[in-house]
Amino acid sequence: MTSSSDRSPAVDVLSTRTYEIRTYGCQMNVHDSERLAGLLEDAGYVRAPGGSDGEADVVVFNTCAVRENADNKLYGNLGHLAPKKASRPGMQIAVGGCLAQKDRDTIVKRAPWVDVVFGTHNIGKLPVLLERARVQEEAQVEIAESLEAFPSTLPTRRESAYAAWVSISVGCNNTCTFCIVPALRGKEKDRRPGDILAEIEALVAEGVSEVTLLGQNVNAYGSDIGDREAFSKLLRACGKIDGLERVRFTSPHPRDFTDDVIAAMAETPNVMPQLHMPLQSGSDPVLKAMRRSYRQERFLGIIEKVRAAIPHAAISTDIIVGFPGETEEDFQQTLHVVREARFAQAFTFQYSKRPGTPAAEMDGQIPKKVVQERYERLVALQEEISWEENKKQVGRTLELMVAEGEGRKDETTHRLSGRAPDSRLVHFTKPDQEVRPGDVVTVEVTYAAPHHLLAEGPVLDVRRTRAGDAWERRTAEKAAKPAGVLLGLPKVGVPEPLPAVSGGCAVD
Repeated sequence: MTSSSDRSPAVDVLSTRTYEIRTYGCQMNVHDSERLAGLLEDAGYVRAPGGSDGEADVVVFNTCAVRENADNKLYGNLGHLAPKKASRPGMQIAVGGCLAQKDRDTIVKRAPWVDVVFGTHNIGKLPVLLERARVQEEAQVEIAESLEAFPSTLPTRRESAYAAWVSISVGCNNTCTFCIVPALRGKEKDRRPGDILAEIEALVAEGVSEVTLLGQNVNAYGSDIGDREAFSKLLRACGKIDGLERVRFTSPHPRDFTDDVIAAMAETPNVMPQLHMPLQSGSDPVLKAMRRSYRQERFLGIIEKVRAAIPHAAISTDIIVGFPGETEEDFQQTLHVVREARFAQAFTFQYSKRPGTPAAEMDGQIPKKVVQERYERLVALQEEISWEENKKQVGRTLELMVAEGEGRKDETTHRLSGRAPDSRLVHFTKPDQEVRPGDVVTVEVTYAAPHHLLAEGPVLDVRRTRAGDAWERRTAEKAAKPAGVLLGLPKVGVPEPLPAVSGGCAVD
């Protein structure tokens, strides 16, 4: 523990206190941050105005431990806040997430002005720990070794009125040599199917029309409850929920991707024709060294089966370049799989040592220059394929769910943006009638770029939806609040249909 002299003195907190959450890493962290926001607002905090840059009364870092320099990034950010905290009596800083789970007491030793450190298993304790730190005037470090309560039981402040993450499991039973996540998130724990479906039905009743089922290894769902076909059954059950228009999931593992899941995807109308399937490497020797339980033939076989059952499916992936021991021939095998699979999108990563993982201690660490050169070749190939695959969409008529904040140039181009069923991003001409996020428009694709499509002609149809109504209600409620209470703030992320961040910390 650190002394009270390391922290700004406690103040009267009768006035409303503001909070800011900074999120790093995978969709699990994004969803956890929605829970943290819900907990804080349940405790009486309100969001700080957008662009506050550390001016909130409570700043929470929800950290990731995947990257080698993750701790340097955290301590740099904490150092930036130190003088602000010293000049603002009552300001508090909390650090949670995977890096907090891993480093524990190290954080308050290196940054003694931090008030609270909490782990991945006890995010529900944040308000209590903040209050305890304020009263006792000393840092509170509380790291649970196992899950105290499934996160779904916690209050949530969701970032989107029309789309939602739904966690179906936490933890992971895999032992990939490059991944520290299982050590920090624990063994897989599955939710009861009835609880998941009840949450989805409640969301739909609130106006949500799209859900993304979330798990560290989402299609292993059922291993904890003893049902190998539980995930495909869950997908089919989602198809029976009235008002639920789109279902997605991330991130699956090739080992557990069975034929019954492919059949459920193909036969359930509201399960979208989109799949994020992490490859990591196309080389069998590298996959073995990574302790991945499939080989190139198995992976390409899954892709072939998905394409046969769902011809218009858009498939994305994760790839690591420069894993220890990777030869040029190994890398060529990865390029071969990329050419064969023709991914719509690939999230590519240069191998980064994860402290505490077996791979970090392996012989054959690849020089940075070699990794960079291979990475550039891979990116160039995937860009070419992504563009070619997008060009095949030109002339197609697509139904888009209108998105909020995904078209950065929409205001200047007088366009709106939306996601196709296969999750491709489409910018379309703004129609004369009002269109709200969550509404559905029908357009014809006229142009393709590597990372987006354009529909430059007139909108063919506009369908106002309950999801659009929900967005309108939320917008009206925000406008009715006093200025600066719930406007803006650095977002922890809207659940996007396209996997804008790679699944499972890019390690599934």
